[in-house]
Amino acid sequence: MFKKMQNVDSAFRYIRMVSLMVITGSIALCLYTIYKSFEMAKAKNEKVYVLVNGKALEAYGSERKDNFAVEAKDHIKTFHTYFFTLSPDDKAIEANMSKALYLADESAKRQYDDLKEANYYSNIISSNVNQTIRIDSVTLDMNGNQARFRCYAIQTLTRPTSILSRSLETAGDLREISRSDNNPHGFLIERWKILENKDISVVPR
Repeated sequence: MFKKMQNVDSAFRYIRMVSLMVITGSIALCLYTIYKSFEMAKAKNEKVYVLVNGKALEAYGSERKDNFAVEAKDHIKTFHTYFFTLSPDDKAIEANMSKALYLADESAKRQYDDLKEANYYSNIISSNVNQTIRIDSVTLDMNGNQARFRCYAIQTLTRPTSILSRSLETAGDLREISRSDNNPHGFLIERWKILENKDISVVPR
């Protein structure tokens, strides 16, 4: 009888030990599952998506210095494209100039005012001239968070009777500022000047 009681007690202790192990394992598994769920939710919330041609693409963060040259050159190209792309429409010219002047300091505004005073834009409109620009190259001389640049491009002025091509060379400095909707790269062109702008060919239409 005593031996049977010992066997029952041993069996009870064994069952209790197994039960505790199962319960402990279940709790550990539940806690791990909850932890991983929170980690996955956090990682998903930290992802940033951008719309490109109507498609959502995941954006990956990187250090500013990793893309400094690429962003700087694109900023310079964007500014020159806005500033020198003109059509015989005063509203279109004003819209482009407004975008361009967000990307540069008063040196660009002075250049715009000088051209306006010389009736350059009025002549574009009255003569039905369409002006476009092709950026050939941009060189950067980087120094910390500042850079000096030169931009080489070709202007094309399409008139009713001819197509005029001009060489264009500009220079300036580039300074980092805060990004904004109007200045997504977060650069400001300073001390901008036109070094060369001369006719290279005229083709009759």
